[in-house]
Amino acid sequence: MITSNIHLGKDVHIEKDASINNVRIGDGTKIASGVRVFGSAQHILEVGKGCYFGLSTIVEGYNAQVTIGDHVSFAQNVNLMSGSGPNASQVMQRIFPILKGPVTLGDHTWIGASAVIMPNVTLGKFCIVAANSFVNRSFADYSVIGGSPAKLIRTLTATEIEKLQP
Repeated sequence: MITSNIHLGKDVHIEKDASINNVRIGDGTKIASGVRVFGSAQHILEVGKGCYFGLSTIVEGYNAQVTIGDHVSFAQNVNLMSGSGPNASQVMQRIFPILKGPVTLGDHTWIGASAVIMPNVTLGKFCIVAANSFVNRSFADYSVIGGSPAKLIRTLTATEIEKLQP
């Protein structure tokens, strides 16, 4: 495996069978077994401090910029991608062109197990994505979303938001 452009903060824990490349990872982040987190030389994938990547999660920032805020949590088997399409078939690409675009996750966002996050998605801070959701559009701060495709389930209440304040 070729590795390059790896910038690790303090106290970053990466399981030995995880794979990272073209990334900048903030202090105190933990990466579980089987995780793949990578950008490209043109798009260094940015991970904030205190994040957690659950088992077998894939975060692909090869095609466009992926920026993950502080204290973002990924459950197991999450798939986040900056590019998606029928790569092996130029003929199919005539009908289904490859989507490429940035992905941004705000601070304290929580991504449930087996969720898929597509290119050109921004999730605000303190968002919650339900397990098995397909996220193909952006949502504002404090959104609780779920489904396939993901829809707004509710917004955190004023009382809940107050509890999030330091």
